[in-house]
Amino acid sequence: MSADTNTVTVGGARGVPGRPARPDRPRRFDDDALNDAYWARVIANVAAAPPLTDRQKAILRAQFHAPAAIREAA
Repeated sequence: MSADTNTVTVGGARGVPGRPARPDRPRRFDDDALNDAYWARVIANVAAAPPLTDRQKAILRAQFHAPAAIREAA
C-alpha cells in the first residue's frame, strides 16, 4: 500500500480530526477498495467507542506489563 492511499486519520470517519493513520498497518485484502473499506470500518468503530475509564486503563497496563509467568497463569 502506498502512502497516497493511506491518508485516513483516526476520527476522520466522523469528520473529526485525529492523528495520522499508521502507514504500516497490515493489508487484509489484495483489492485496494476492499482493503480501504475494511480499514474505514475499523477506524469508524474505534472512533465510536467510548473512552476507557481509569480502572480499565489500569487493568490493561497491568496485563501488558506483567511478567510472562503471570500472564500465562491468568
